[in-house]
Amino acid sequence: MLVTVVYFAVYYALHLHVVRTKRRLRSEYRALGEEFDRYFSRDRRMLTADRCVLNMLEHMPPFVCLLWLHVVFVGPLGATVAGSAYVATRAAYPFLLGPSVGTQLPSRLLVATYGGYGVLLYLAAALCVVACR
Repeated sequence: MLVTVVYFAVYYALHLHVVRTKRRLRSEYRALGEEFDRYFSRDRRMLTADRCVLNMLEHMPPFVCLLWLHVVFVGPLGATVAGSAYVATRAAYPFLLGPSVGTQLPSRLLVATYGGYGVLLYLAAALCVVACR
């Protein structure tokens, strides 16, 4: 249960980062006499904040489903360890991405990406093993 709570805490912390980034950019643009359009801006800092939230959101349904199916059908210990590792990869994602997205994503981001995929694969594979018994 704690893994799920921490996962959603990270998710909403990333949302707060988006709000702070938007407000900061609005102030910066206003000081320059320009208008900041949050949805059509090509400002890389806004794109980076959005990418962090969207990356977490796009994998949320499989993670939460696999985590809780693992708890019920395989066991809570493995789900807790794997879920904690997954939350760590999602929490590390913004730091590995950096403050501003360029034209190419940094290769260090693969640590979080492939680490998260590995956890999802483990959770799914463990469920398949139990289902095939």
